[in-house]
Amino acid sequence: MTAAALAFYVFAISALTGGLFTVISRNPVHSVLWLILAFLSSAGLFVLLGAEFVAMLLVIVYVGAVAVLFLFVVMMLDVDFAELRAGMARYMPLALLIGVVLLMQLAIVLGSWTPADGVRVAESMSGLAVPETHNTAALGRLIYDDYIYLFQAAGLILLVAMIGAIVLTLRHRKDVKRQNVMAQMHRDPARALELVDVKPGQGL
Repeated sequence: MTAAALAFYVFAISALTGGLFTVISRNPVHSVLWLILAFLSSAGLFVLLGAEFVAMLLVIVYVGAVAVLFLFVVMMLDVDFAELRAGMARYMPLALLIGVVLLMQLAIVLGSWTPADGVRVAESMSGLAVPETHNTAALGRLIYDDYIYLFQAAGLILLVAMIGAIVLTLRHRKDVKRQNVMAQMHRDPARALELVDVKPGQGL
């Protein structure tokens, strides 16, 4: 067994283990940690495939931002997970039915899968053709040259979605003191300051 094959099996087993324990862990903090393991293992698989840029994106975006955000939210919010799990038993039959349907669909897809015409799977990693351009440069040229308008449109859609989420969840409470920025900027020092002549031996 080669080192690449051994690394593939290690990353694959750890990714499956992390995904499984993410779902079945009772402690939500442990679930987030298992999710981080699944992300890191998936990044290792991408490195074995030669997609280093995608692997680094997976580590930086999902592990460094999304998973850490989940961890902070779970640890800082006072959520009663026992109460949330109390009503899961009545939905268990429907969840099992959906799981069985998904497994049947995967079995049908894997059972009828055949390689397309003209496609030959390389017998080893050495049999793969080495491209002239690095995959990161090719991906950047594809996104920022060929599909730049679609990329900008996707960014605008995400911006609108973020603004919409903020507007829908924003609640102004009356018992919270807020700053009036315009009033502070147009403040007159002559009215804001008062000189008091304090005589010796007397207080204010």
